[in-house]
Formats: sequence, C-alpha cells, structure tokens
Amino acid sequence: MNIGDVAARAGLPAKTIRYYEDIGLIRPLRSDNGYRAFRESDLHKLAFIGRARGLGFSIEECRRLLALYDDRQRASSDVKALAQTHLTQIAAKITELRAMEATLQTLVSACAGDDRPDCPILTGLAEAKDCCG
Repeated sequence: MNIGDVAARAGLPAKTIRYYEDIGLIRPLRSDNGYRAFRESDLHKLAFIGRARGLGFSIEECRRLLALYDDRQRASSDVKALAQTHLTQIAAKITELRAMEATLQTLVSACAGDDRPDCPILTGLAEAKDCCG
C-alpha cells in the first residue's frame, strides 16, 4: 500500500504517518524508487496508535503500548499499570476542568453584561489567588 491508501484505511493524515515514521513508531518498507510500501502490519500499528492517541495516550505511552503489544511474554499487569496511570491523569484533568468551569461560571453569572464599565469577570481574573508566587 502507498501512503495515501494506508492513510485512508487507518483514518490518519499522511503527514501524521510520516511523523510516526520519523520518530520510529512505524517502519514501512521502501521500494527501489524510495517510496514507502506499507504492509498490513503497518496499517494495524497505525490504527492501534490512532485509537491510543484518540484516548489521549502520549507518543511515548503509545511507544510503550506497542512494545507491550509486540511482546508475547508481557504481563497484562504491565499494560494495566500503564492504562491505570493514564486514567488517573485523565481524572485529575477532569477535576481541574470542573474547577475551572465552576470559577468561570461564577464570574460570568456575576457580570451584568451591560454598558457599565465595571466587570466582575475582569476583576476576578485580576485577583491573584494562590497564583504566581
């Protein structure tokens, strides 16, 4: 398969596939004229990476997941530990986003949104609460 074919089948842009090759996540064959020749195994890896990235795994986490996938002697506990760590990070981000949402909701609710110059949103943003030392 050429890069256009594999991009369409994997649901990834060709630029992303070239990047994954540059950083060593995939290693397609090269034809005599230098064109990439993707195998079914490359397509499978690209789809795997695409799903992992869609779940928010970093490139390095994807690299470790691929290594674990390829290691038939792996312990599933290693995979679970990696996924659990990522899940914990996601939960922390959700908590942070909910706090941001609540703060912004309070500021927006406090603003009359009229022609007066006073604005509780700007006042709230200007207050230094546990910020910046």
